[in-house]
Amino acid sequence: MNIDVLQLSYALDTFYFLMCTALVMFMACGFAMLESGLVRSKNTVEILTKNALLYGIACLVFLVVGYNVMYPGDNAISSVIPGLSFMLGADNTLSDISAGEGAAYYSSMADFIFQAVFAAATMSIVSGAVAERMRLWPFLIFAVVMVAVIYPVEGYWKWGGGFLDAMGYQDFAGSVVVHMAGAAAALAAVLLVGPRKGRYGVDGKVRAIPGANLPIAMLGMFILWMGWFGFNGGSMLKIASLDDANSVARIFVNTNAAASAGMVAAALLSRAMFGKTDMTMVMNGALAGLVSITAEPLLPSAGLAVLVGAVGGIIVVLSVVGLDRLKIDDPVGAISVHGSAGLWGIMAVLFSNPDAAFGTQILGTLIIFAWMFGASLVALLVIKKVCGGLRVSEEEELEGMDMHECGMGAYPEFVNMSSPSQGEGTASGHAGKASAAVPAAVLKGAAR
Repeated sequence: MNIDVLQLSYALDTFYFLMCTALVMFMACGFAMLESGLVRSKNTVEILTKNALLYGIACLVFLVVGYNVMYPGDNAISSVIPGLSFMLGADNTLSDISAGEGAAYYSSMADFIFQAVFAAATMSIVSGAVAERMRLWPFLIFAVVMVAVIYPVEGYWKWGGGFLDAMGYQDFAGSVVVHMAGAAAALAAVLLVGPRKGRYGVDGKVRAIPGANLPIAMLGMFILWMGWFGFNGGSMLKIASLDDANSVARIFVNTNAAASAGMVAAALLSRAMFGKTDMTMVMNGALAGLVSITAEPLLPSAGLAVLVGAVGGIIVVLSVVGLDRLKIDDPVGAISVHGSAGLWGIMAVLFSNPDAAFGTQILGTLIIFAWMFGASLVALLVIKKVCGGLRVSEEEELEGMDMHECGMGAYPEFVNMSSPSQGEGTASGHAGKASAAVPAAVLKGAAR
């Protein structure tokens, strides 16, 4: 191929990769808005601070060590154990891109920054699940460990050329490698910190803890939806040929179809189950549809993408209710959205990808879950010991984390006339996913 054509193709693929990176980076804003809208006003500043800092920490840690753990190249010790090196190497040269078959076709720096925002997104999943009761700095210390070691190791197993990739495990953009992995870490953290005060009554009933700002939460959902086009589309890695451009367009169509179907399915099911159309279920239905299609957004037809997304929307509603019955308190439904829907998404690959095998998909998923849950649990227990606990005190939880952790409130011009618990133990207001989307049925039962 003519060298000028090669350079143009390289430039187009790199530019596309970087634009997708910008979209995925904006998902950090989506997570921040979604979570801040679904927590109580007394915890708004803390959750926003947490989201901002976790993004910065994740990018720095991934730059220094995480990326080279995930993509060790010749430094890999084995297909299970990656190597260890620091910082980034030199970018591609003209000879690198003209080396024939297997030559680089986009900037290695573009690959780094794309993977860095993926790492930050994985950690953001944990943030929402432990909202309103986990201390800020123990969480941020965990973010360092997560992005430096825990996430890159399992990422290496699939995307860095490790044993999961060799055995044929299929996960195009990360239904499990990113989303279920983050949910597994979140589950470990939630089990350690326990539920919010007043979330469950002595009789076992779920008590609604409404979020403070549903319009902001809805904005966050749509930002995440938009960012997902970069998340899935960028995982194509290239766009500079006719076939590649058509593939990217197909990924965008399937991603949008799955999200739309998940949203509608969750709305219909929440209406049927609870007698009300729960807005938080609608939002998480869309996100569950996105997670579900992430494992294979390229090969399905648009009709199959609708089916995959719709099932994801149904699963997230059932999962939210099921986790609450187990008294697993997830204020934003992160474990259900990213974990339960991620599990469905990885198995849905079997419907469209002939290279996927049932046993391989199950085994690979179990390995990733076990590693993420187990390693996170150990890391959090060590952090708990070193920091003197993971959870805020009862007084701090009742008065709000904003003043105790950050020294300021989100809405200082408003006077809070309610008790410090801001609705704990009440059944008034919306059924918010700020309370893991306590469905309307819970409110009806409490009203009796």
